[in-house]
Order: sequence, then structure tokens, then C-alpha cells
Amino acid sequence: MRKVDEKMNVLLTPYLMSEDARTQAEFYIQALGGEVISVMTHAHTPGIPEAFKDKVMHLAMSVAGGNTLFMSDSFEPVAGSRSLSLSLSFESEAEAKGAFAKLSEGGVVKYPLEKQPWGASYGELQDKFGVTWMIVNETR
Repeated sequence: MRKVDEKMNVLLTPYLMSEDARTQAEFYIQALGGEVISVMTHAHTPGIPEAFKDKVMHLAMSVAGGNTLFMSDSFEPVAGSRSLSLSLSFESEAEAKGAFAKLSEGGVVKYPLEKQPWGASYGELQDKFGVTWMIVNETR
């Protein structure tokens, strides 16, 4: 039996379902830096209709200082959810402002990136793909 306080070696990686994973990945690379590490399509999936063979089954990318995101083209309509947000913490105010401005292009700013009572700068936006981002700069 595993003890409750025993530490686990676990890596949590956000996996985003997309209507166009390649386009969305390129947007994040432009906004946050990074690169696509690998792309696997449905081309070798048995029985897949011809129209879906170029769809992304799995895309791995690095963004924002070595963080990893996974993405896939969805066969169902993609709708944003308020139950999940991606949070990025930046060491410099300039990096936080730059990422916030780029990620908000074509999206909706929910809370402008501003100094908060607890001392950090914080802003929240929903990008043009429906993903909610929380941007933080801890510089005081």
C-alpha cells in the first residue's frame, strides 16, 4: 500500500484538442517561442477515411522556456472550457507583457496584465483558439 505522503515522480503535460493543431502550434511558437518536436498524422491508422489521413494524431512541441504541450486535431467540434486554464509565470515583466500581447491577438482579454494587491502582475486572456491563459510576473 502506498503512503499518502510518498512522493511520486510524475510529469503533467497539457494536451490540447484543436480544430487545426498545426496552425495553433505555430501561433503558440510565434507568441511564446519554442518549436514543434514531432508530428504524427492518422495516415497509418487502419480504416481511417482518406479525408482524415493528414489530420494530426499527436503533436509535441516545446514552448516558453522548455515547457511541453501536446496537441491533436479533434474529430468533434472544439469548445473552450472555463474549468481549465494554462498558467505561465515569467521572471521578467517584459517577457510577461510580450507573451500576453501575442497570445491575446485575435482573442479576448479577460483581465488586463496589471500589478495585483499580492505584489505580482497578473492577467488573463482567452486566445483565438478558446484556450484560457493566466500570465504572471512575480517581480516585485
